[in-house]
Amino acid sequence: MDFTALTTFLKELQENNNKDWMDKNRNRYKKLRAEFILWLDQLNHMLAEIDDEYYSTPGKKGINRINNNLMFHPNKPVYKDHFAAGLDKAPNSGDFYLEIGIHESLFAGGIWRPEPIVLRSIRDALDYNGDEFKMIIDKPSFRKTFGGLYEDQKLKTSPKGFSADHPHIDLIRNKTFGVVHTFPNDVIFKKSFTKKIIEVYQEMLPFRRYLNKAISV
Repeated sequence: MDFTALTTFLKELQENNNKDWMDKNRNRYKKLRAEFILWLDQLNHMLAEIDDEYYSTPGKKGINRINNNLMFHPNKPVYKDHFAAGLDKAPNSGDFYLEIGIHESLFAGGIWRPEPIVLRSIRDALDYNGDEFKMIIDKPSFRKTFGGLYEDQKLKTSPKGFSADHPHIDLIRNKTFGVVHTFPNDVIFKKSFTKKIIEVYQEMLPFRRYLNKAISV
């Protein structure tokens, strides 16, 4: 994947974030998108080799649209400032998300603002076996990689059915259970980038498996 060409395109797109410019550069975009899908296919195969439970996700299935959803976010620009995809994308589970942007890129995973029934399942898992989850997120290498859970919406009081003095009430009050690892864009140009992807994927795996198990029962 020519990440230099990709980031150059994204920079120009943000300077000319309109359909007319995109139409004039449509072939250029399609070429980069095709290369990105091929790169995702290679990554998909590589991750499947290191994870016995990996859910094969071809690039065409994993890649996200570059258009913003203006129906729900009318104030956003027409096009995003990144290429992104979700891999290990089994139905009804949290995937391994990667994003290549202009100034920085990121890896992420977990469950973002799930529906009430899914959120209840995660809270029940924490109620039953929150110690295991704490061991995962308190592991020094996990903290170093992600810095802890992603800060998002959180209840001010205890959810219905959970005591305020529950040992894991701070976790149970969360509405999002996700982690993010950001890094400067010079990383994507290095030969070690593939190694970094694998390291972050493996560090995140116990966290994602815990959540996916919680919402699958």
